[in-house]
Amino acid sequence: MRIGFIGLGNMGGPMALNLIKAGHIVTVHDIRKNMAEAHLAGGAKWAETPADAAKEAELVLTSLPGPREVEAVAIGGENGIIHGISKTAVWADLSTNSPTVIRRLHGIFAEKGIAVLDAPVSGGVPGARNATLAVMVGGDEQVYQRIKPALDGIGDKVSYVGAIGAGAVAKLVHNMIAIGSMQLLAEAFTMGVKAGVPAEALFTQVQNGAYGQGMLLRALPRMIFKGNFDRVSFALKLARKDLGLATELARENNVPMPLANLVEQDLLTALAHGLGELDSSAAFTVQEDRAGVKVRAS
Repeated sequence: MRIGFIGLGNMGGPMALNLIKAGHIVTVHDIRKNMAEAHLAGGAKWAETPADAAKEAELVLTSLPGPREVEAVAIGGENGIIHGISKTAVWADLSTNSPTVIRRLHGIFAEKGIAVLDAPVSGGVPGARNATLAVMVGGDEQVYQRIKPALDGIGDKVSYVGAIGAGAVAKLVHNMIAIGSMQLLAEAFTMGVKAGVPAEALFTQVQNGAYGQGMLLRALPRMIFKGNFDRVSFALKLARKDLGLATELARENNVPMPLANLVEQDLLTALAHGLGELDSSAAFTVQEDRAGVKVRAS
C-alpha cells in the first residue's frame, strides 16, 4: 500500500519504520527532516509538506502531539493534507485527539468525498517499536476493513470501536484510568512507606492481591455491565471499612490522600442508599447517578 506518514516523533517514527519493514511504499514528512534519516535509509521517500505526503498515497497516517497540530496538518493553509489527498484515499489519525475535533475534520473532508478515521494507539514507545500497539479505530467500518492490513503493521491489537470519534473516546477513557490510577498508587504507596513498610514489600503484596491479579477490571463485564451487584465477592460495607482504616492511617502519618478521601465519600453515599450488603462494585452506581447514565452491556 502507498502510505503517506506525517509525524516522526517517539511514536510515529517507529510506526513508520515498521510500515516500511512490512513492505509498504512509504512517503514521510516531519517538521524536522533529520527525524526521517532512518526512514530514508530504509527506502522511504521524503515529502516537503503534508500535502505532498498525501498526493500519491492510498492511506495517509498522522501521529502528532495533539488537536491543534492535527488540525494544522489536516487543513492548515495550502500545505494541508486536504489539498493533496485524493478522493480514493483514506486519512487515519493515530494521534491522541479530541473526539470533537476529529468529528469536525471528518465533516470537512466528507464534503470533498474523502474518508477519515480516528485510530489512536496505545502501548507506548516499546509497543511502537515492536509493532504490538493497540489501535482503536472509529469511523466507517468498511473503510476500516480496507486499511486494516496496513494498521496490522503497527499493532497486534487492532480493533473497530464505532462511529467517527469512538476511537478517540476509547483512548481518553484508557488514559484517564491509567493516569488516575497512578495518582492513587502514589497516595497508597506514600502512606504505606511512611507507615513503615518497604516499597518492594508493598509492591509484592499489591501484585499478589486481587488488584494485581486484574480482578477489578474483570468486575466490569462480570458485575457492572450486568448490574449484577447481588453476587457478593467483597461487600460494600467491608470496602468502606477498609478504606476508612487506610484514610485513618494516612491521617496518623500526615499523608494527604485527596483521591482516597473522595472515594470514601462515595462509599458513604452508597451506604446511605442502602447498598452496604451488596458487592463493593455497587458503589459504581453513585457515579452513574451523578452522570445520568448506566454502564450496561446490551
